[in-house]
Amino acid sequence: MKLSPNFSLSEFTASQICERKGWDNTPSPEILNNLKFLAEKLEDVRVLLRNPMLVSSGYRSRTLNAHLGSRDTSSHVKGLAVDFISPSFGSPEAIVKAIVESDIQYDQVILEFNRWVHLSFAKENPRLQALIIDKDGVRPFEDTIT
Repeated sequence: MKLSPNFSLSEFTASQICERKGWDNTPSPEILNNLKFLAEKLEDVRVLLRNPMLVSSGYRSRTLNAHLGSRDTSSHVKGLAVDFISPSFGSPEAIVKAIVESDIQYDQVILEFNRWVHLSFAKENPRLQALIIDKDGVRPFEDTIT
């Protein structure tokens, strides 16, 4: 099922962990609506990057999310976040910088362990929060922009 021109439901719900453990990672109708919203917002990011995005994590059922040690408040559980890379564009840090410097109304963009980008959207009042998470903890991304 296509959620937008360049994103499908399967890339947001695929999980090797769920497949191995026999867990259902099917979104509810409400979450499916959120995933459609997310996919439309990601179309803007794809235009910005001018390259495909490789999604490693999208929607997570509460079971999967708990297994990964993430909080119940995670935007992944709501169908409003993805983790991705875009090697054809550049490094995860370059991606975060491009998003921060754009007019894209994200909720959170996080450079995680300098290996991938976490990006979430809010339907109302996006925080425009840019962070880094790594072995040293959590800090604002702005600290790295030169």
